[in-house]
Amino acid sequence: MKDTEIPRAVAAAVATAAEYGLGADDATVLHNSNRIAVRLRPSGVLARVAPLTHRLDYEVEIARRLAGTGSPVAGPDPRAEPRVHVRDGFAVTLWTYYEPTTAPENHPSAAYADALARLHAGLRRINLTAPHFTDRVADALRVVEDPAVSPDLGAAERALLTDTLHGISRAILDRGTRQQLLHGEPHPGNLLATADGPLFIDLETACHGPVEFDLAHAPEDVAAHYPGADSELLADCRILSLALVVSWRWDRDDQLPDGRERGREWLAQLQAALDRREHAGGGGR
Repeated sequence: MKDTEIPRAVAAAVATAAEYGLGADDATVLHNSNRIAVRLRPSGVLARVAPLTHRLDYEVEIARRLAGTGSPVAGPDPRAEPRVHVRDGFAVTLWTYYEPTTAPENHPSAAYADALARLHAGLRRINLTAPHFTDRVADALRVVEDPAVSPDLGAAERALLTDTLHGISRAILDRGTRQQLLHGEPHPGNLLATADGPLFIDLETACHGPVEFDLAHAPEDVAAHYPGADSELLADCRILSLALVVSWRWDRDDQLPDGRERGREWLAQLQAALDRREHAGGGGR
């Protein structure tokens, strides 16, 4: 979110919480990307605020249903209606705030894998229409194939990303592996270590695909503790997830801090991963 929009977005969060008598004398922005996360004190609310174009209703509904399954997720604040509140041109949702007990990078691998497996079990119990992981690939292709959307992307890099997104997603589908509803991006930044145990957040990216697509977003040593993971499929999913992240960084409207610099670093990592795949006999892109 642009810096100039943040004060209005915070004000929208404070006013929304006030509707339910939830005090917000202190509002602190904890995270800013395509939306902001705001901690409201003393009420203990985490408000997420985004432009109205974001599908926050989708995230709220998934979290609400998962909470009913006992899945490890941080759910909507029970003191407010579990819905999207529209205020001053923003979409606002209210969530329970959990104080982290450790940094994201310090999640024990076994606990991380167990939480992800339990989340997947809960997601299998939900009957909900959701995008497929290939829809996210298509979104990324719209960025990298259109110079007007990614004007700073060089021709060679554009070709590399295009070929990778097409080829690796096709290789994943050709395996015919069982698919289910996934978190979509269960990376360490979306897993909180709390007094109640590990809890996943940010479910707006939920999609259908093989569990290895989710596992690809976790640190590599987590896979050793996840039951039944296909190592070859996981390797391809890691390449695809990296290609997706790199693609977003070249969108002219990308607002991730230092996004372009990170995109260049990750592009080099992507090329190295593709080289390893080719040398291992994984075929072309």
